[in-house]
Amino acid sequence: MSAAPLTAPAASTVPAGEGRIGLRADLRHIGALVRRNVLQIKQDPQSMFDALLMPVVFILLFVYVFGGAISGSGNQDVYVDYLVPGLMAMTGLNIAMAVGIGVNDDVKKGVMDRFRTMPIARSSVLVAKIVVEVGRMVVAITILLGMGFVLGLEVQTSVLHLLGAVGLSLLFGVSLMWIFILVGLTVQSAQAVQGVAMMVLMPLQFGSSIFAPTSSMPGWLETFTDYNPLSNLADAARNLVNGGPVAHSVWMTLAWAAGITLVTAPLAVARFRRKT
Repeated sequence: MSAAPLTAPAASTVPAGEGRIGLRADLRHIGALVRRNVLQIKQDPQSMFDALLMPVVFILLFVYVFGGAISGSGNQDVYVDYLVPGLMAMTGLNIAMAVGIGVNDDVKKGVMDRFRTMPIARSSVLVAKIVVEVGRMVVAITILLGMGFVLGLEVQTSVLHLLGAVGLSLLFGVSLMWIFILVGLTVQSAQAVQGVAMMVLMPLQFGSSIFAPTSSMPGWLETFTDYNPLSNLADAARNLVNGGPVAHSVWMTLAWAAGITLVTAPLAVARFRRKT
C-alpha cells in the first residue's frame, strides 16, 4: 500500500502585523514611525507653517482688532490675559484638523498599504502620528505664549499652574486628533476632511468662551457654551493662569478628553484595519 503523498503546510492567512506583538516591540515600532514622520517634516518645512504662524496671526488679529472693544475699557493688556489661555484651547483644534488631512493623504498615496505588509501593530502607525503632532502642538503653544508675554501677558499664579494649563490643552488636543484621524480614514479627500472640520469647529470655537465672556450672549447660546468642551478647557486654562476656581472646569475637560478618546480611538484603529 503506497504512502499518502506529503502536502506542504497551508500558508498562514493572518496578515502581517495582525499577530500578537509585545509592548517592547510596539514601542520600537512607534519610535521608528515617529522618526519617519519627523524626517517628513524636515524634508517639507512648509508643513510647520500652521504651527509656527497661526498662533502669531490669531493673537495679533484678536488683540488689536477686538481687544479694546471686548475688554470694555480699551485696555488691550487685560484682553491678552483673557485671550491667550483661550487660544491654547484652540491650538489643539487646528493641529487635529491637520492630522486628519495628513492621514487621508497617506491613504490616497498608498503609504498605509505599505504599513499593512509590515509586522507591526496597526495602532502604532496612528500613535506615532499623534506623538509627532503633539510635538507640533508644543511648538505652537510655545510661540503663542511667547507672543503673549511680548504683548503683556502676566501669569498671576505660578509656572506650575501655567504648565498645568499647557498639559491640559495637550491632553484635550490628543483626544481631538482621534476624531480627525477617524474622519480622515472615512471621507474620500483632504478637501472633505477640511469641510467636515470647518462645519464642526466654527460653532465650537465661536460658541465658546475662547474669545469673549459668555455673559453677553443670548440665553440659548450661553446654554450651549456651558456644555461646549472648548469652553471648559478655555476656562480651566484661564483660571490656572490668572487664578480662580479650577476644579469643575478641569474635571469636565478631563472627562470630555477621556470620553472622546475611549469612543473614537478604537473606532479609528478598527477603521484603519479595514481601510488598509
